Amino acid sequence: MMDPRRVRPAVALVYDQNCPNVGECRTALRAALSAVGAPPVWNEWDRNSAATPAAYRGLGSPTVLVNGHDICGPETAHSAHGNSCRLYPSDAGGGMCGAPSVTTIVNALLAERVAWNA
Repeated sequence: MMDPRRVRPAVALVYDQNCPNVGECRTALRAALSAVGAPPVWNEWDRNSAATPAAYRGLGSPTVLVNGHDICGPETAHSAHGNSCRLYPSDAGGGMCGAPSVTTIVNALLAERVAWNA
């Protein structure tokens, strides 16, 4: 039986093609995955694509999911919906920004308590 701590969590980015914050989010994802020793691999879902799961179409852009869980908690997953940008707490204190910080993503990855394969 495979040790579940050795399975890499599924990371997903849900976005709108015209979202101005997607590039910054991808950069943060790369840095966060690198920080936990994981390869920079994730699935991307365009909210407007017919191939995108229905549950993801109502999420604001950009949204990062780890093992299907919103990185900022379930209460924020649908706080921005439709054709809207999503806001995240800033690491600078008190402010908001359009993409999650590296720290926010790293904390979500670590919260899953998953050991990454090299």
